[in-house]
Amino acid sequence: MVSSYIPRSLEPVVQKAVSEFPAVALSGPRQAGKTTLLKRLFSGSYRYVSVESPDIRAIAAEDPRGFLAAHPPPVILDEVQYAPGLLPYVKERIDADRGRTGQYVLTGSQHLLLVEKITESLAGRAAMLRLLPLSFREIRGEPWARLPWEAEAQPGPPPPGPGATGAAARLAHGALWEALVRGGYPELVANPGRDIALWHGSYVQTYLERDVRALRQVGDLTQVQAFLRALAARSGQLLSLTGLARDLGVAVNTIKAWLSVLEASHQVTILRPYFANVGKRLVKTPKVYFNDVGTLCYLSGLNHPAHAAAGPLGGPILETAVLSEIVRTFAHRGQEPRVYFWRTSAGEEVDLVVEAGAKLIPIEVKLSATPRPAMALSIKAFRAALGERAESGYVIHPGDIRLPLGSDATALPFAEL
Repeated sequence: MVSSYIPRSLEPVVQKAVSEFPAVALSGPRQAGKTTLLKRLFSGSYRYVSVESPDIRAIAAEDPRGFLAAHPPPVILDEVQYAPGLLPYVKERIDADRGRTGQYVLTGSQHLLLVEKITESLAGRAAMLRLLPLSFREIRGEPWARLPWEAEAQPGPPPPGPGATGAAARLAHGALWEALVRGGYPELVANPGRDIALWHGSYVQTYLERDVRALRQVGDLTQVQAFLRALAARSGQLLSLTGLARDLGVAVNTIKAWLSVLEASHQVTILRPYFANVGKRLVKTPKVYFNDVGTLCYLSGLNHPAHAAAGPLGGPILETAVLSEIVRTFAHRGQEPRVYFWRTSAGEEVDLVVEAGAKLIPIEVKLSATPRPAMALSIKAFRAALGERAESGYVIHPGDIRLPLGSDATALPFAEL
């Protein structure tokens, strides 16, 4: 159990959604804090029922109308993907009192499955939100802080909330890498004495037993564990399904199926290349990143901050952290993150491209804490190729120096992201 509550950026979004929609569906990985958040916001006004328990699940499946009558709104139905047959009957009850908002709050740890079932049954009746593990701005007590390009592009009053103004706290080198190895799951952040290897090991095993087996009929889970570790070793690289299948000795379709499970249960992000008609041959293969950098470190056998920082995966670990921070910031505002990478067949590459309205923000991630103008050359090439849509970009690094790198980019410490 988490010993202390950490305010989440998604709180006002959930409250607004409950005031505007008959139902709200909150998805996210296990242990991201969905139940804790909802109980924090609605413990005095909503009933709570977990559908994960086999006995509750059986009752919901056998007599859905009776189950919903026994748990009338407003009610939180936790892990509702275990009883998808409930959703048509939830729709029936909503339609009987369509003008009433905030009737049902549904949670699930399998995003794509939940979206599919809600699209079938509750289209137009449910707001879809995601809660991911803690972002660094949430850990630091600044859950509503803007991203750097937003702060610069949008002068004026900041969003409400503690810590939305002021300089970002500096993270010493050791403290940064300790935080990266630990990851963003609330239980580990709130309880710094927990053994991270033991916790992540238990988490991965629980995830395999519950989510992987629930989504796919997998006989030998040790094969999936090997797949997870092989994927971690390729984090941030162009994803060759054929090469991965060959290395593991399984069929390509099996790799595709396992990858779809990871994406559906919020364990990985498939980062796709940005395309524009710029007269260049662009790489079309996606990349894969683990959503939590702590999970990536555990699967890579890196439990010590110094080993993570100095090893061959140091760059991909920091890149994963940057991507996770951006994705979590957007997701916890109730927005769909629009993040890509850019790479030409000639080898020009920008690690991340964030689509912010009509503008594109190029971001490079560098492991060196000593920024140099040469680090921004790929951003310069991107801006030259994309023209007016491409804004000045950022070179994110683990040090503590903010420094202009010419007219195309600014070196930015990770702590200020």
